[in-house]
Amino acid sequence: MLGTLAGCMDGGDKKSFKAVDITGAEYARDFSLKDADGKTRTLADFKGKVVVLFFGYAQCPDVCPTTMTEMTEVKKALGADGDKLQVVFVTVDPERDTAEVMKAYMGAFDPTFIALIPTPQELVAVAKDFKVYYKKVDGKTPTSYSMDHSAAQYMYDPQGRLRLYVRYGSPVADIAADIKTLLAA
Repeated sequence: MLGTLAGCMDGGDKKSFKAVDITGAEYARDFSLKDADGKTRTLADFKGKVVVLFFGYAQCPDVCPTTMTEMTEVKKALGADGDKLQVVFVTVDPERDTAEVMKAYMGAFDPTFIALIPTPQELVAVAKDFKVYYKKVDGKTPTSYSMDHSAAQYMYDPQGRLRLYVRYGSPVADIAADIKTLLAA
């Protein structure tokens, strides 16, 4: 009886997601950053698509290539709806992740995936707005450093509203199911 009553109270249209529902969050609402072609991009550029946004860097040895590979699998799992997915990768290593590097990196996974390359100052601001952690970790030489960084993804609905926080390691089937739910809404 209580479950039935609770269903009536929320209007009965509350979506059930696999990822963490952060609908209505007061952060990570938009960005304005240049892509690898030098074109300034915002969420409005992708209206009508589900956007999955991730922060990482091209020389990442594990998290980033794993996430990008999973996103190619998600796109395939979506079948005909795969063209309604836009993956956006924001580098946390603008020093090494040049336009040329990022074009090659995205192309290795899917040519429709877009890399955004903030200036160091823009990176500070966008990381703060998105509540993303990143830190340079010195290596044996000045150019052999690595970057510690947050590993989750943000998912936006086709209207450009922040909806989901996708934890690193979430199953491809769960991510695809959440995208289908957002596309059907």
